[in-house]
Amino acid sequence: MIGIWALGAYLAVILLWTTLVKRSVGEAMILGFLAVLPFTGAAGAQIGWSSLYSAVTDEIVYATMAFVFMGYLLDKTGVLDKLIDLLNSLIGGVKGGPAWVSTVASAGLGGVVHNQAAIAATVGSVTIPWMEKSRLDKPSAATLVAGNAGMGITFPFSASMFVLVGSATVGPLLNVNELVLPLLIGGLWCFLHRLIVTWLLIRKSGMAPLDAAHRLPVRTAFSRGWTTMLLFVVVAIPLVITSGAIASALSDWTGGDVTKSVSVVVWIPVVLIITGALLGRKQLPAGRQAWWALLQNSAPRFGVVGVTVVFAFAGANALAATGLPKQMTALLSEMNLPLWLLAILIGLIVIAVAAPLSATATMAAVGTVGVATLVAAGVPATTAAVAVLVFSSCEAAVPPGGAPLYVACGIADVDPIRTFARLLTHYALPLLGIGVLIILGVLPI
Repeated sequence: MIGIWALGAYLAVILLWTTLVKRSVGEAMILGFLAVLPFTGAAGAQIGWSSLYSAVTDEIVYATMAFVFMGYLLDKTGVLDKLIDLLNSLIGGVKGGPAWVSTVASAGLGGVVHNQAAIAATVGSVTIPWMEKSRLDKPSAATLVAGNAGMGITFPFSASMFVLVGSATVGPLLNVNELVLPLLIGGLWCFLHRLIVTWLLIRKSGMAPLDAAHRLPVRTAFSRGWTTMLLFVVVAIPLVITSGAIASALSDWTGGDVTKSVSVVVWIPVVLIITGALLGRKQLPAGRQAWWALLQNSAPRFGVVGVTVVFAFAGANALAATGLPKQMTALLSEMNLPLWLLAILIGLIVIAVAAPLSATATMAAVGTVGVATLVAAGVPATTAAVAVLVFSSCEAAVPPGGAPLYVACGIADVDPIRTFARLLTHYALPLLGIGVLIILGVLPI
């Protein structure tokens, strides 16, 4: 059971470094990777190098960096602000309008940006003050924004999805293209859950419709921001040409397999960057120095995300070399648990690890093992992957919570402890239930 001991050491190092030492998760992933190598025996150096080289050269790492830059570019050019203004003008005038805007905008941004802290900051900075003006108390406003930020994980194409599919354990079981549509449907189930929670919070709060002075007229918002809806249109282009009858026709015409020659994860951020640059072209830098300053300002985002993703991949590869997936699968199989109980157990493990870690780090630590275990129990690989991603989206919903919680609480100026109970009951437990129901086939994907 050397692999299970390696996993224990890996998690212990990451948890201690992020919670007690209070250092970054990027540093923790490096140390976690190094902590696994002694468990691989005499071949530790060779396995470490091959694991790291495989991570650095994986196309998913480059796609992740492209998504990071895409989110930064859309933010700096004001494209995201126009999208939120458009949503606000359409539904901000109804009872609880700012809360509905917050939820719908988080879902929309979750399908594009995927960074939970960025979603909480972008949406929260606009909607939290409006929710307060509409008589929603501060803890509820922060809870809503933090809980909604998890939708960045449950829609394609988040870094967590890349880490999961790109791992040595899950990679042979499914590819990215197979996961896109099921994860989209799973994300919609989570979106439905967020809408129900929003309705409950509005009903309990007695919120009033937002005053017209705090929202743009529909005609003005539409004229300024209708083009932002193109962001969701262009995402469909790589998906359409790599699936269904169109993919078959293109493959016959070119004489090759389009699904293999066109990488969805590479082309989606490319088309979004191009579209975002066109939509926000008036806000783009005018000269070489201004462009250099833009790139320099984006560098910190690449540092944290890049290091985390690379060493998450490397750590997952090293853990796979210890035989962890087979050992964990065998251990859980020996328990001879019914599928519903196995699903709950895996969900609790993933959620517990996601509490102090990011969703990306959680995927590397236990997500891959969870998928492999569920597949061994007879669950389809895509179903298992969607469920595990749903579990990991509880990053901000379980104490001590992740970055989205503290971003939201910082904007609302509220003690995070005041949000813990509602985050647990309104988000963590329902998401556990959604993931379990997906595994059992009750919620189809």
